[in-house]
Amino acid sequence: ADDKESLRKITTTLALKNDEITNFICCLKQSLENLEGNSSRVQEDLETEFSSLHSVLDELKDSMVTRIKQERASRTYELQSQLSACSKALESSEELLEVANQTLCSSEADDFTQVTSSVTMAPAFRLSLKAKASDSMSHMMVDFTQEREMLQTIKFLPVPATPEILVSECQVCDNTVTVQWALPEPDTKIDHYDLEHRRTNYEGPPRAREDYPWMVVEGIRETEYTLTGLRFDTRYMTFRVKACNKAVAGEFSELVTLETHAFQFKLDASSSHQNLKVEDLSVEWDSCGGKVVQDIRKDKNRTNQSPMHSPARTAMNSPKRVPSARVGRDRFTAESYTVLGDTFIDAGQQYWEVRFDKESKAFAVGLALRNLGRFDQLGKSNASWCIHLNNWLHQSLTAKHNNKARTLDCPIPDRIGVYCNYEEGALSFYNARTKTLMHTFRTKFTQPVIPAFSVWNGSFSVQTGLQVPSVVQSGQRKNSGTSSSNASLT
Repeated sequence: ADDKESLRKITTTLALKNDEITNFICCLKQSLENLEGNSSRVQEDLETEFSSLHSVLDELKDSMVTRIKQERASRTYELQSQLSACSKALESSEELLEVANQTLCSSEADDFTQVTSSVTMAPAFRLSLKAKASDSMSHMMVDFTQEREMLQTIKFLPVPATPEILVSECQVCDNTVTVQWALPEPDTKIDHYDLEHRRTNYEGPPRAREDYPWMVVEGIRETEYTLTGLRFDTRYMTFRVKACNKAVAGEFSELVTLETHAFQFKLDASSSHQNLKVEDLSVEWDSCGGKVVQDIRKDKNRTNQSPMHSPARTAMNSPKRVPSARVGRDRFTAESYTVLGDTFIDAGQQYWEVRFDKESKAFAVGLALRNLGRFDQLGKSNASWCIHLNNWLHQSLTAKHNNKARTLDCPIPDRIGVYCNYEEGALSFYNARTKTLMHTFRTKFTQPVIPAFSVWNGSFSVQTGLQVPSVVQSGQRKNSGTSSSNASLT
Protein backbone atom coordinates (compact mmCIF):
# COMPACT_ATOMS: atom_id res chain seq x y z
CA ALA A 1 0.00 0.00 0.00
CA ASP A 2 2.87 2.37 0.85
CA ASP A 3 4.57 1.62 -2.46
CA LYS A 4 1.32 2.25 -4.31
CA GLU A 5 0.82 5.56 -2.51
CA SER A 6 4.42 6.58 -3.22
CA LEU A 7 3.95 5.77 -6.90
CA ARG A 8 0.72 7.78 -6.95
CA LYS A 9 2.44 10.81 -5.41
CA ILE A 10 5.44 10.71 -7.71
CA THR A 11 3.12 10.19 -10.70
CA THR A 12 1.11 13.24 -9.69
CA THR A 13 4.30 15.26 -9.26
CA LEU A 14 5.56 14.18 -12.68
CA ALA A 15 2.24 15.03 -14.30
CA LEU A 16 2.37 18.52 -12.78
CA LYS A 17 5.96 18.88 -13.97
CA ASN A 18 4.90 17.84 -17.46
CA ASP A 19 2.22 20.53 -17.41
CA GLU A 20 4.84 23.10 -16.42
CA ILE A 21 7.19 21.95 -19.20
CA THR A 22 4.37 22.01 -21.76
CA ASN A 23 3.43 25.52 -20.68
CA PHE A 24 7.11 26.58 -20.81
CA ILE A 25 7.45 25.18 -24.34
CA CYS A 26 4.42 27.23 -25.40
CA CYS A 27 6.00 30.31 -23.83
CA LEU A 28 9.31 29.66 -25.64
CA LYS A 29 7.52 29.29 -28.97
CA GLN A 30 5.67 32.52 -28.29
CA SER A 31 8.98 34.21 -27.42
CA LEU A 32 10.48 33.03 -30.73
CA GLU A 33 7.52 34.49 -32.61
CA ASN A 34 7.82 37.72 -30.66
CA LEU A 35 11.59 37.85 -31.35
CA GLU A 36 11.03 37.50 -35.08
CA GLY A 37 8.38 40.19 -35.10
CA ASN A 38 10.34 42.56 -32.86
CA SER A 39 13.55 42.13 -34.91
CA SER A 40 11.71 42.95 -38.11
CA ARG A 41 10.10 45.94 -36.47
CA VAL A 42 13.35 47.49 -35.16
CA GLN A 43 15.08 46.86 -38.50
CA GLU A 44 12.28 48.67 -40.30
CA ASP A 45 12.54 51.48 -37.75
CA LEU A 46 16.32 51.69 -38.35
CA GLU A 47 15.86 51.92 -42.12
CA THR A 48 13.18 54.55 -41.63
CA GLU A 49 15.48 56.62 -39.39
CA PHE A 50 18.36 56.46 -41.89
CA SER A 51 16.03 57.33 -44.76
CA SER A 52 14.83 60.27 -42.72
CA LEU A 53 18.44 61.33 -42.07
CA HIS A 54 19.25 61.06 -45.78
CA SER A 55 16.19 63.14 -46.59
CA VAL A 56 17.30 65.84 -44.17
CA LEU A 57 20.80 65.89 -45.71
CA ASP A 58 19.40 66.01 -49.24
CA GLU A 59 17.09 68.87 -48.30
CA LEU A 60 19.94 70.73 -46.64
CA LYS A 61 22.18 70.21 -49.68
CA ASP A 62 19.51 71.48 -52.07
CA SER A 63 18.92 74.52 -49.87
CA MET A 64 22.62 75.40 -49.68
CA VAL A 65 23.15 74.88 -53.44
CA THR A 66 20.22 77.20 -54.10
CA ARG A 67 21.75 79.87 -51.84
CA ILE A 68 25.09 79.59 -53.70
CA LYS A 69 23.35 79.98 -57.05
CA GLN A 70 21.39 82.99 -55.81
CA GLU A 71 24.55 84.63 -54.45
CA ARG A 72 26.40 84.01 -57.70
CA ALA A 73 23.56 85.47 -59.78
CA SER A 74 23.34 88.55 -57.57
CA ARG A 75 27.07 89.25 -57.73
CA THR A 76 27.22 88.52 -61.43
CA TYR A 77 24.51 91.11 -62.01
CA GLU A 78 26.35 93.72 -59.93
CA LEU A 79 29.72 93.14 -61.64
CA GLN A 80 28.25 93.02 -65.12
CA SER A 81 26.36 96.27 -64.51
CA GLN A 82 29.55 97.91 -63.27
CA LEU A 83 31.48 96.51 -66.26
CA SER A 84 28.92 97.88 -68.68
CA ALA A 85 29.00 101.32 -67.06
CA CYS A 86 32.82 101.41 -67.21
CA SER A 87 32.88 100.37 -70.85
CA LYS A 88 30.46 103.12 -71.81
CA ALA A 89 32.44 105.70 -69.76
CA LEU A 90 35.68 104.62 -71.43
CA GLU A 91 34.15 104.91 -74.89
CA SER A 92 32.82 108.39 -74.05
CA SER A 93 36.18 109.46 -72.68
CA GLU A 94 37.99 108.39 -75.81
CA GLU A 95 35.59 110.40 -77.93
CA LEU A 96 36.01 113.47 -75.69
CA LEU A 97 39.79 113.13 -75.82
CA GLU A 98 39.75 113.12 -79.60
CA VAL A 99 37.52 116.23 -79.67
CA ALA A 100 39.71 117.94 -77.12
CA ASN A 101 42.89 117.28 -79.12
CA GLN A 102 41.26 118.63 -82.26
CA THR A 103 40.15 121.74 -80.34
CA LEU A 104 43.61 122.31 -78.97
CA CYS A 105 44.91 122.43 -82.53
CA SER A 106 42.26 124.98 -83.46
CA SER A 107 42.68 128.80 -83.06
CA GLU A 108 39.07 129.66 -82.30
CA ALA A 109 38.58 130.71 -78.67
CA ASP A 110 34.90 129.88 -78.45
CA ASP A 111 35.53 126.19 -79.10
CA PHE A 112 37.77 125.94 -76.02
CA THR A 113 35.03 126.96 -73.63
CA GLN A 114 32.47 124.50 -75.01
CA VAL A 115 34.86 121.52 -75.18
CA THR A 116 36.18 122.26 -71.70
CA SER A 117 32.65 122.05 -70.37
CA SER A 118 32.03 118.70 -72.11
CA VAL A 119 35.26 117.15 -70.86
CA THR A 120 34.55 118.36 -67.34
CA MET A 121 31.20 116.49 -67.38
CA ALA A 122 32.72 113.25 -68.71
CA PRO A 123 31.12 110.05 -67.15
CA ALA A 124 34.55 108.72 -66.28
CA PHE A 125 34.85 111.28 -63.50
CA ARG A 126 31.69 109.89 -61.80
CA LEU A 127 32.72 106.24 -61.85
CA SER A 128 33.87 104.32 -58.75
CA LEU A 129 36.80 102.17 -59.58
CA LYS A 130 36.08 99.80 -56.69
CA ALA A 131 34.25 96.57 -57.53
CA LYS A 132 30.73 96.49 -56.11
CA ALA A 133 30.88 92.70 -55.47
CA SER A 134 33.64 90.40 -54.38
CA ASP A 135 34.61 87.36 -56.35
CA SER A 136 35.25 85.37 -53.18
CA MET A 137 32.72 82.66 -52.19
CA SER A 138 34.61 81.32 -49.16
CA HIS A 139 31.77 82.32 -46.82
CA MET A 140 29.68 79.59 -48.39
CA MET A 141 32.11 76.78 -47.85
CA VAL A 142 31.19 73.98 -45.41
CA ASP A 143 33.13 71.61 -43.20
CA PHE A 144 31.24 68.56 -41.90
CA THR A 145 34.18 67.14 -39.93
CA GLN A 146 32.35 67.61 -36.63
CA GLU A 147 29.12 66.23 -37.98
CA ARG A 148 30.88 63.20 -39.47
CA GLU A 149 32.51 62.48 -36.13
CA MET A 150 29.16 62.81 -34.42
CA LEU A 151 27.50 60.49 -36.92
CA GLN A 152 30.23 57.95 -36.39
CA THR A 153 29.38 57.88 -32.69
CA ILE A 154 25.71 57.03 -33.29
CA LYS A 155 24.67 53.95 -31.32
CA PHE A 156 21.48 52.23 -30.37
CA LEU A 157 19.38 54.09 -27.81
CA PRO A 158 20.37 53.54 -24.17
CA VAL A 159 17.77 51.15 -22.72
CA PRO A 160 16.73 51.70 -19.09
CA ALA A 161 17.70 49.03 -16.61
CA THR A 162 15.13 46.40 -15.60
CA PRO A 163 13.35 47.17 -12.32
CA GLU A 164 12.85 44.60 -9.57
CA ILE A 165 9.53 44.36 -7.74
CA LEU A 166 10.15 44.34 -3.98
CA VAL A 167 7.84 41.56 -2.84
CA SER A 168 8.47 42.24 0.85
CA GLU A 169 7.26 45.83 0.40
CA CYS A 170 4.09 44.94 -1.53
CA GLN A 171 0.83 45.01 0.40
CA VAL A 172 -2.58 43.45 -0.20
CA CYS A 173 -5.41 44.62 2.06
CA ASP A 174 -8.85 46.20 1.91
CA ASN A 175 -9.16 45.20 -1.76
CA THR A 176 -6.19 47.38 -2.66
CA VAL A 177 -2.75 46.31 -3.83
CA THR A 178 0.37 48.44 -3.37
CA VAL A 179 3.34 47.45 -5.54
CA GLN A 180 6.87 48.78 -4.97
CA TRP A 181 9.94 48.36 -7.14
CA ALA A 182 13.51 49.61 -7.51
CA LEU A 183 16.20 49.94 -10.19
CA PRO A 184 19.60 48.24 -9.80
CA GLU A 185 21.13 51.74 -9.61
CA PRO A 186 19.74 55.30 -9.81
CA ASP A 187 19.03 56.60 -13.30
CA THR A 188 18.18 60.29 -13.68
CA LYS A 189 17.09 59.78 -17.28
CA ILE A 190 14.06 57.67 -16.32
CA ASP A 191 10.91 59.52 -17.35
CA HIS A 192 8.21 57.15 -16.07
CA TYR A 193 7.23 53.54 -15.40
CA ASP A 194 4.55 51.31 -16.91
CA LEU A 195 2.90 48.76 -14.61
CA GLU A 196 0.90 45.79 -15.91
CA HIS A 197 -1.29 43.49 -13.83
CA ARG A 198 -3.40 40.46 -14.59
CA ARG A 199 -5.79 38.29 -12.61
CA THR A 200 -5.04 34.58 -12.50
CA ASN A 201 -5.88 31.41 -10.63
CA TYR A 202 -2.39 29.95 -11.06
CA GLU A 203 0.50 30.66 -8.74
CA GLY A 204 3.29 29.26 -10.92
CA PRO A 205 4.95 30.69 -14.03
CA PRO A 206 2.76 32.43 -16.62
CA ARG A 207 0.72 30.17 -18.82
CA ALA A 208 0.70 30.45 -22.59
CA ARG A 209 -3.03 31.08 -22.57
CA GLU A 210 -4.31 32.98 -19.59
CA ASP A 211 -8.00 33.57 -18.88
CA TYR A 212 -7.55 37.30 -18.26
CA PRO A 213 -5.71 40.00 -20.26
CA TRP A 214 -2.98 42.31 -19.01
CA MET A 215 -4.25 45.64 -17.66
CA VAL A 216 -1.88 48.59 -18.13
CA VAL A 217 -1.16 51.61 -15.93
CA GLU A 218 1.09 54.07 -17.81
CA GLY A 219 3.03 57.18 -16.86
CA ILE A 220 3.81 56.35 -13.22
CA ARG A 221 6.36 58.87 -11.90
CA GLU A 222 7.20 57.15 -8.61
CA THR A 223 8.56 53.69 -7.80
CA GLU A 224 5.32 52.47 -6.28
CA TYR A 225 1.66 52.36 -7.23
CA THR A 226 -1.57 51.47 -5.44
CA LEU A 227 -4.51 49.87 -7.19
CA THR A 228 -7.76 50.60 -5.38
CA GLY A 229 -11.38 49.45 -5.56
CA LEU A 230 -10.46 45.97 -6.76
CA ARG A 231 -12.77 42.98 -6.75
CA PHE A 232 -10.80 39.85 -5.99
CA ASP A 233 -12.54 37.20 -8.05
CA THR A 234 -9.38 35.17 -8.66
CA ARG A 235 -6.87 33.62 -6.27
CA TYR A 236 -3.92 35.71 -7.41
CA MET A 237 -2.79 38.82 -9.29
CA THR A 238 0.40 38.90 -11.34
CA PHE A 239 2.46 42.08 -11.75
CA ARG A 240 5.33 43.30 -13.93
CA VAL A 241 6.84 46.76 -14.45
CA LYS A 242 9.22 48.43 -16.91
CA ALA A 243 11.15 51.70 -16.90
CA CYS A 244 10.95 54.21 -19.76
CA ASN A 245 13.14 57.16 -20.70
CA LYS A 246 12.19 59.85 -23.22
CA ALA A 247 12.93 57.58 -26.15
CA VAL A 248 12.57 53.90 -25.32
CA ALA A 249 11.20 51.43 -22.77
CA GLY A 250 13.27 48.81 -20.98
CA GLU A 251 12.57 45.16 -20.27
CA PHE A 252 9.76 44.05 -18.00
CA SER A 253 10.70 42.95 -14.51
CA GLU A 254 10.38 39.36 -13.36
CA LEU A 255 6.76 38.44 -12.75
CA VAL A 256 5.53 38.65 -9.17
CA THR A 257 2.37 36.87 -8.08
CA LEU A 258 0.47 38.11 -5.02
CA GLU A 259 -2.34 36.21 -3.32
CA THR A 260 -5.69 37.99 -3.36
CA HIS A 261 -7.82 35.88 -1.04
CA ALA A 262 -11.48 36.87 -0.81
CA PHE A 263 -14.81 35.11 -0.34
CA GLN A 264 -16.50 34.30 -3.64
CA PHE A 265 -20.00 32.98 -4.13
CA LYS A 266 -23.01 33.24 -6.39
CA LEU A 267 -26.71 33.05 -5.64
CA ASP A 268 -28.41 29.67 -5.99
CA ALA A 269 -31.30 30.45 -8.33
CA SER A 270 -32.33 26.80 -8.47
CA SER A 271 -33.58 26.77 -4.87
CA SER A 272 -34.72 30.39 -4.49
CA HIS A 273 -38.37 31.26 -3.95
CA GLN A 274 -40.30 31.43 -7.21
CA ASN A 275 -41.26 35.04 -6.56
CA LEU A 276 -37.59 36.07 -6.62
CA LYS A 277 -36.04 36.96 -9.94
CA VAL A 278 -32.36 36.06 -9.57
CA GLU A 279 -29.85 37.42 -12.09
CA ASP A 280 -26.20 36.90 -11.29
CA LEU A 281 -25.79 38.62 -7.88
CA SER A 282 -28.97 40.69 -8.05
CA VAL A 283 -32.44 39.75 -6.83
CA GLU A 284 -35.76 41.45 -7.50
CA TRP A 285 -39.18 40.61 -6.11
CA ASP A 286 -41.48 39.36 -8.87
CA SER A 287 -45.08 39.05 -7.77
CA CYS A 288 -45.97 37.08 -10.91
CA GLY A 289 -43.24 34.49 -10.58
CA GLY A 290 -45.21 31.95 -8.58
CA LYS A 291 -48.44 32.50 -10.51
CA VAL A 292 -46.71 31.81 -13.86
CA VAL A 293 -45.38 28.52 -12.54
CA GLN A 294 -48.80 27.58 -11.12
CA ASP A 295 -50.41 28.27 -14.50
CA ILE A 296 -47.83 26.07 -16.20
CA ARG A 297 -48.46 23.35 -13.68
CA LYS A 298 -52.22 23.54 -14.34
CA ASP A 299 -51.59 23.21 -18.06
CA LYS A 300 -49.39 20.18 -17.50
CA ASN A 301 -51.97 18.70 -15.12
CA ARG A 302 -54.61 18.96 -17.83
CA THR A 303 -52.32 17.29 -20.40
CA ASN A 304 -50.72 14.44 -18.48
CA GLN A 305 -52.49 14.45 -15.06
CA SER A 306 -49.16 14.05 -13.25
CA PRO A 307 -49.52 13.99 -9.43
CA MET A 308 -48.75 17.19 -7.52
CA HIS A 309 -45.50 15.90 -5.92
CA SER A 310 -44.18 14.00 -8.94
CA PRO A 311 -40.75 14.90 -10.37
CA ALA A 312 -42.56 16.51 -13.29
CA ARG A 313 -44.00 19.07 -10.84
CA THR A 314 -41.24 19.56 -8.32
CA ALA A 315 -38.67 20.17 -11.07
CA MET A 316 -40.60 23.07 -12.63
CA ASN A 317 -38.73 26.39 -12.79
CA SER A 318 -39.98 29.89 -13.50
CA PRO A 319 -39.85 30.55 -17.25
CA LYS A 320 -38.12 33.87 -16.43
CA ARG A 321 -35.20 32.08 -14.85
CA VAL A 322 -32.58 29.89 -16.52
CA PRO A 323 -32.77 26.42 -14.91
CA SER A 324 -29.65 25.47 -12.98
CA ALA A 325 -27.85 22.21 -13.60
CA ARG A 326 -27.00 22.02 -9.89
CA VAL A 327 -28.79 19.23 -8.07
CA GLY A 328 -29.62 20.69 -4.66
CA ARG A 329 -32.33 21.38 -2.17
CA ASP A 330 -36.02 22.04 -2.83
CA ARG A 331 -37.19 25.54 -3.56
CA PHE A 332 -38.14 27.85 -0.74
CA THR A 333 -41.87 28.36 -0.75
CA ALA A 334 -44.87 29.90 1.03
CA GLU A 335 -43.71 33.09 2.85
CA SER A 336 -40.04 32.13 2.94
CA TYR A 337 -38.92 34.50 0.18
CA THR A 338 -35.37 33.25 0.51
CA VAL A 339 -32.34 32.74 -1.70
CA LEU A 340 -29.04 31.21 -0.54
CA GLY A 341 -25.48 31.50 -1.72
CA ASP A 342 -23.94 28.54 -3.51
CA THR A 343 -20.81 28.29 -1.35
CA PHE A 344 -20.60 27.02 2.22
CA ILE A 345 -18.38 28.53 4.91
CA ASP A 346 -16.61 25.99 7.10
CA ALA A 347 -13.44 27.86 8.10
CA GLY A 348 -11.72 31.22 8.25
CA GLN A 349 -12.91 34.82 8.18
CA GLN A 350 -15.16 35.94 5.34
CA TYR A 351 -16.81 39.23 4.36
CA TRP A 352 -19.35 40.36 1.79
CA GLU A 353 -21.71 43.28 1.28
CA VAL A 354 -25.30 43.69 0.19
CA ARG A 355 -26.99 46.81 -1.17
CA PHE A 356 -30.76 46.81 -0.75
CA ASP A 357 -33.75 48.96 -1.57
CA LYS A 358 -34.64 50.73 1.69
CA GLU A 359 -38.25 50.92 0.48
CA SER A 360 -38.54 47.12 0.41
CA LYS A 361 -41.49 45.89 2.48
CA ALA A 362 -39.15 43.38 4.11
CA PHE A 363 -35.50 42.44 3.73
CA ALA A 364 -33.13 40.16 5.63
CA VAL A 365 -29.48 39.18 5.34
CA GLY A 366 -27.47 36.70 7.38
CA LEU A 367 -26.32 33.09 7.62
CA ALA A 368 -28.15 29.78 7.55
CA LEU A 369 -27.40 26.12 8.10
CA ARG A 370 -27.75 23.81 5.14
CA ASN A 371 -30.78 22.16 6.77
CA LEU A 372 -32.82 25.38 6.77
CA GLY A 373 -36.38 24.31 5.98
CA ARG A 374 -38.01 25.35 2.73
CA PHE A 375 -40.84 26.98 4.72
CA ASP A 376 -38.49 28.62 7.27
CA GLN A 377 -38.17 32.39 7.29
CA LEU A 378 -34.76 33.76 8.17
CA GLY A 379 -34.28 34.27 11.90
CA LYS A 380 -37.38 32.28 12.90
CA SER A 381 -35.57 29.01 13.65
CA ASN A 382 -32.30 27.93 15.20
CA ALA A 383 -30.96 27.28 11.70
CA SER A 384 -30.47 30.94 10.73
CA TRP A 385 -29.22 34.33 12.01
CA CYS A 386 -30.08 37.61 10.34
CA ILE A 387 -30.70 41.33 10.45
CA HIS A 388 -34.26 42.06 9.36
CA LEU A 389 -35.70 45.28 7.92
CA ASN A 390 -39.48 45.69 8.25
CA ASN A 391 -41.32 48.42 6.34
CA TRP A 392 -44.82 46.93 6.51
CA LEU A 393 -46.60 48.93 9.24
CA HIS A 394 -43.70 50.88 10.69
CA GLN A 395 -40.01 50.84 9.90
CA SER A 396 -37.83 48.76 12.19
CA LEU A 397 -34.45 47.03 12.10
CA THR A 398 -34.04 43.91 14.25
CA ALA A 399 -31.54 41.13 14.86
CA LYS A 400 -33.27 37.72 14.68
CA HIS A 401 -32.38 34.15 15.65
CA ASN A 402 -34.49 31.19 16.76
CA ASN A 403 -37.69 33.27 16.54
CA LYS A 404 -36.35 35.86 18.97
CA ALA A 405 -35.68 39.45 17.99
CA ARG A 406 -33.83 42.45 19.31
CA THR A 407 -34.53 45.94 18.00
CA LEU A 408 -31.39 47.71 16.85
CA ASP A 409 -31.01 51.37 17.73
CA CYS A 410 -28.99 52.53 14.75
CA PRO A 411 -29.61 54.31 11.44
CA ILE A 412 -30.68 52.06 8.60
CA PRO A 413 -27.90 52.04 5.98
CA ASP A 414 -28.41 51.33 2.29
CA ARG A 415 -25.52 48.86 2.27
CA ILE A 416 -24.68 46.26 4.92
CA GLY A 417 -21.37 44.45 5.39
CA VAL A 418 -21.50 40.90 6.74
CA TYR A 419 -18.52 39.41 8.59
CA CYS A 420 -18.22 35.76 9.62
CA ASN A 421 -15.45 34.24 11.74
CA TYR A 422 -16.26 30.55 11.65
CA GLU A 423 -13.81 29.38 14.30
CA GLU A 424 -14.78 32.16 16.74
CA GLY A 425 -18.50 31.68 16.07
CA ALA A 426 -18.93 35.39 15.31
CA LEU A 427 -21.40 36.86 12.83
CA SER A 428 -21.27 40.67 12.65
CA PHE A 429 -23.17 43.23 10.62
CA TYR A 430 -21.72 46.63 9.69
CA ASN A 431 -22.76 49.82 8.02
CA ALA A 432 -20.73 49.14 4.88
CA ARG A 433 -20.01 52.81 4.23
CA THR A 434 -18.85 53.85 7.70
CA LYS A 435 -17.83 50.35 8.94
CA THR A 436 -19.85 51.04 12.11
CA LEU A 437 -20.80 47.85 13.95
CA MET A 438 -24.57 47.27 14.00
CA HIS A 439 -24.84 43.89 15.73
CA THR A 440 -22.85 40.73 16.52
CA PHE A 441 -24.15 37.22 17.05
CA ARG A 442 -21.84 34.96 19.09
CA THR A 443 -22.44 31.25 18.82
CA LYS A 444 -20.64 28.02 18.02
CA PHE A 445 -20.93 26.78 14.48
CA THR A 446 -21.10 22.99 14.49
CA GLN A 447 -21.67 22.59 10.77
CA PRO A 448 -21.05 24.66 7.62
CA VAL A 449 -23.09 27.82 7.15
CA ILE A 450 -24.13 29.62 3.98
CA PRO A 451 -25.00 33.25 3.10
CA ALA A 452 -28.75 33.77 3.17
CA PHE A 453 -31.03 36.56 1.96
CA SER A 454 -34.74 37.26 1.72
CA VAL A 455 -36.77 40.10 0.24
CA TRP A 456 -40.44 40.92 -0.15
CA ASN A 457 -41.65 43.67 -2.47
CA GLY A 458 -38.15 44.99 -3.03
CA SER A 459 -34.70 44.21 -4.42
CA PHE A 460 -31.06 43.83 -3.46
CA SER A 461 -27.65 43.10 -4.95
CA VAL A 462 -24.64 41.33 -3.44
CA GLN A 463 -20.98 42.23 -3.80
CA THR A 464 -18.49 39.42 -3.31
CA GLY A 465 -14.75 39.17 -3.86
CA LEU A 466 -14.12 41.46 -0.88
CA GLN A 467 -11.42 41.06 1.72
CA VAL A 468 -12.20 41.54 5.38
CA PRO A 469 -11.65 45.30 5.88
CA SER A 470 -8.76 46.06 8.22
CA VAL A 471 -10.99 48.27 10.39
CA VAL A 472 -13.37 45.32 10.84
CA GLN A 473 -10.52 42.98 11.75
CA SER A 474 -9.18 45.53 14.24
CA GLY A 475 -12.61 45.96 15.84
CA GLN A 476 -13.13 42.21 16.04
CA ARG A 477 -9.82 41.74 17.85
CA LYS A 478 -10.80 44.38 20.40
CA ASN A 479 -14.21 42.81 21.01
CA SER A 480 -13.01 39.19 20.96
CA GLY A 481 -13.85 37.42 24.21
CA THR A 482 -15.76 40.39 25.66
CA SER A 483 -19.44 40.61 26.40
CA SER A 484 -21.55 43.47 25.08
CA SER A 485 -25.08 44.46 24.22
CA ASN A 486 -24.45 42.83 20.87
CA ALA A 487 -24.18 39.35 22.36
CA SER A 488 -26.13 36.48 20.84
CA LEU A 489 -29.87 36.33 21.33
CA THR A 490 -31.07 33.82 23.90
